[in-house]
Amino acid sequence: MSSQRFTPLIDPFDRRVRDLRISITDRCNFRCTYCMPEEGMKWLDRAELLSFEEIARLARIFVEYFDFDGIRLTGGEPTVRADLPVLVEKLSGLIIPSTNKPVDLAMTTNGSSLRLIAEDLKAAGLSRLNISLDSLDPQIFNLMARRNHLDKVLDGIEAAIEAGFAPIKINIVMIRGTNDHEIVDFATFGRDKGLQPRFIEFMPLDADGAWTMDKVVPADEIIQKINDVYPIEPVSHGPEPAQRFRYKDGMGEIGVIPSVTKPFCGDCDRVRLTAEGKFMTCLFAVNDFDLRAILRSGGTDKELIEQIKAAVGTKWAGHNIGKVNFIRPSRSMSQIGG
Repeated sequence: MSSQRFTPLIDPFDRRVRDLRISITDRCNFRCTYCMPEEGMKWLDRAELLSFEEIARLARIFVEYFDFDGIRLTGGEPTVRADLPVLVEKLSGLIIPSTNKPVDLAMTTNGSSLRLIAEDLKAAGLSRLNISLDSLDPQIFNLMARRNHLDKVLDGIEAAIEAGFAPIKINIVMIRGTNDHEIVDFATFGRDKGLQPRFIEFMPLDADGAWTMDKVVPADEIIQKINDVYPIEPVSHGPEPAQRFRYKDGMGEIGVIPSVTKPFCGDCDRVRLTAEGKFMTCLFAVNDFDLRAILRSGGTDKELIEQIKAAVGTKWAGHNIGKVNFIRPSRSMSQIGG
């Protein structure tokens, strides 16, 4: 496949699709309430997971044929997959045809294993890190993650800083009555550490089905609470999901992701690949497309390209959360990839 020729991938609503989220495992060493059930998960058999070679082949098609400029590795928890730096090295060498620059390769992680692997990931070519951290209080952290690992996550953040990752974004799922009193604490934490908090509205992807609208902390409320203590101003941005704000005193920035109260579907440029090779055009998609079947039946790059095009041709306008026609996905977040 020539790296000099590419075809932009355009969905039915004239949105350019150029960001690929790749889940590399459905397993996780946490059991976060908004993502997984406490017990009873049926894990994929190892043979069902895409191999590193299969992931790399699909990623190459997205980058070289469709000019994708961003790839994010997700899970489950991606660091539980053995030999992760090997995959990072395979993907970090991909070159975006339109710019002749390396693809922006990021990863979302709970951070608990970063002390062991951060330097290796940086050396392999990982560009950026998002680290999930939903509370700075050990009791609340344990309540939300169902694991008593706050110290490991905080140490993992330090390891990421020491390895040279910058900026480091901290993903915080805000849930009314659980951690919403920590909004300003997280802003202070980010300012002190040089980190970028990303406050995420609670979405109906929890395995227990406990989501209700009254548990959502609206982005506007988060912004107001921070602005009352640390004055902020908006930063212009592209199709990324976060609305960004910078501190007026120059001490960094924050982001809010208003997935529920102010959906950003109209600017969506993302598609997803599950750990077992199902291609999804939306986090809330109810249909998927089996790319693994094509890979393992000896399919050609052309066949994969045509399936990807056909799938993106079904991408819908938005997810309809909070509306009567909203359909809750059958998979939980950990089975899709965050």
